[in-house]
Amino acid sequence: MTDMHRYTARFVERHWQRSVCRMSSVAGKRRALPSAFPVLDLPLLPIHKHIYEANLRNSNAWCKKYTEFSEKVMEGGGERAIARHTQRNRKLLVRDRLRLLLDDEDFLELSPFAGLGLPYGDIPSAGSMTGIGRINGLWCVFVASDATVKGGTSYPITVKKNLRAQEIAIKNRLPCVYLVDSGGAFLPLQSEIFPDKNHGGRTFYNEAIMSAMKIPQVAVVCGSCTAGGAYIPTMAEEAVMVHRIGTIFLGGPPLVKAATGEEVTPEDLGGARLHAEVSGCVDHFAWEEKEAFDYTRNIISTLNFLLPEEEEETKKRNAEEEPLHSLEELLGLAPKSYNYSLDVKMVVSRLVDGSRFLEFKARYGTSLVTGFAKIHGHLVGILANDGQLSYEAALKGSHFVQLCNQRDVPLLFLQNTAPTAALTLSTKQAEMNSNHLKAQGSMMSAVASASVPKITVVIGGCHGADSYAMCGRAFDPNFLFLWPNAKVSIASPGHIGSLLPLDGEQEEEQKKQEEELNRMLVKESSAFFSSSRMWDDGVILPQNTRKVLRDVLDIIKQQRYQLSTETLQSIPLRM
Repeated sequence: MTDMHRYTARFVERHWQRSVCRMSSVAGKRRALPSAFPVLDLPLLPIHKHIYEANLRNSNAWCKKYTEFSEKVMEGGGERAIARHTQRNRKLLVRDRLRLLLDDEDFLELSPFAGLGLPYGDIPSAGSMTGIGRINGLWCVFVASDATVKGGTSYPITVKKNLRAQEIAIKNRLPCVYLVDSGGAFLPLQSEIFPDKNHGGRTFYNEAIMSAMKIPQVAVVCGSCTAGGAYIPTMAEEAVMVHRIGTIFLGGPPLVKAATGEEVTPEDLGGARLHAEVSGCVDHFAWEEKEAFDYTRNIISTLNFLLPEEEEETKKRNAEEEPLHSLEELLGLAPKSYNYSLDVKMVVSRLVDGSRFLEFKARYGTSLVTGFAKIHGHLVGILANDGQLSYEAALKGSHFVQLCNQRDVPLLFLQNTAPTAALTLSTKQAEMNSNHLKAQGSMMSAVASASVPKITVVIGGCHGADSYAMCGRAFDPNFLFLWPNAKVSIASPGHIGSLLPLDGEQEEEQKKQEEELNRMLVKESSAFFSSSRMWDDGVILPQNTRKVLRDVLDIIKQQRYQLSTETLQSIPLRM
């Protein structure tokens, strides 16, 4: 290709990107195409009573567990740590900081149960509160250290949680605000924090990439930034630092004394005055935390976004239809086990606007329900398991995913996969399974290749290869949530025997092994076991699902309102 051709290609690409930006900026003035989707009126019937009540009892038990975990997370590092943080160190608690930063307390918290019940102990909320909330009307990711938990020390799960927050910011082009109050890495676990690709250093790599992508980042230093933590504010585009409580240094006063014998105060070594007046590492000096968050809100107001008028948003919300049946009924539709699954269309009808649903290929591959609906005015393509993912269902799913990708319609996966793969007991069954594998591979390829946003909610089981085709964690959805009753494992508890080789001579030993594996699966397949290890973005209650989906779809849509998204040739560098 000649230089002229390269220049022309670049010019056309930039012109197209600018056209897209202009179209996006006026999109709020246009109206969506009218729709009159058929109504799914699926009330609870007497025939459903036995299964519904069993599911409801199971859901209530899991909701109780959810409440217990939530209370434990709210306690942070405990009473003594909170008293030391607020009285001796004179700092605000992390949730009080967010009240000053965000427009309101109606934010989406991510993975609140991360860090509970790990081999190295309980690390409530992984020592870091992450989520997405509005600042001056703009959805922003926040990463807020909780120094009441282990003194703000970073554990492997802390790193994993912070990296996931950055990943969400990158995938959805969301501004990111870091509230830094960290004591550095937990050294006894350094081999799980420092050396690998997705360990601590990835945080700084992500910061550089986000700047190059024109994704804004602001850091508020409201505590200690020691060792690796010192790079977070210095690599952000703008940094605010609080007098007396904020410090930035690679090695603190004890290290200086050990190395040189010199005694120095934290403020003289790396306080707000030093970095605002001498080093230039921070851009704004704040006398107290409230002033720091006022600065941050003002910085966010300078970002180049053009949001829809509030009147338009209010009008749109008022025009939305509520589902025909109560959201509380979802508690009884959340399956206790695979055998307690009711018609998944009953779940769909309680999540979508007006219970309206335009089904796609309704008579083909019926173990997968596919179709279009609106959730709080957002058009989505829904794929919901209603039985084992058959050959026909996988082909249908592949077709529907490609259709939504062609039309730029976000995908919502409601996942409740079969407890284990079908057994091969005959030549005919082997042939059917081979065809099934090919169709399933086709659906996996379609899901992996789709460039539209993908949201997954595990409403029952998440097992085996079916979970990949239904956009499990490995297939990189924008967001993945679990209901409290959800089970995540290679096979459902009680079904592991189908994966073990048959050996008539060692039947007793095999039975013992199967019992041990089933005991392990009962523990490890729990939604809370999954969430504590960051295999998802959080456990959500069934009755809150519609609200969470509304927030997520609003968040995904916001990137259309950024006026300038062309990639920079370089990133801003400090002095």
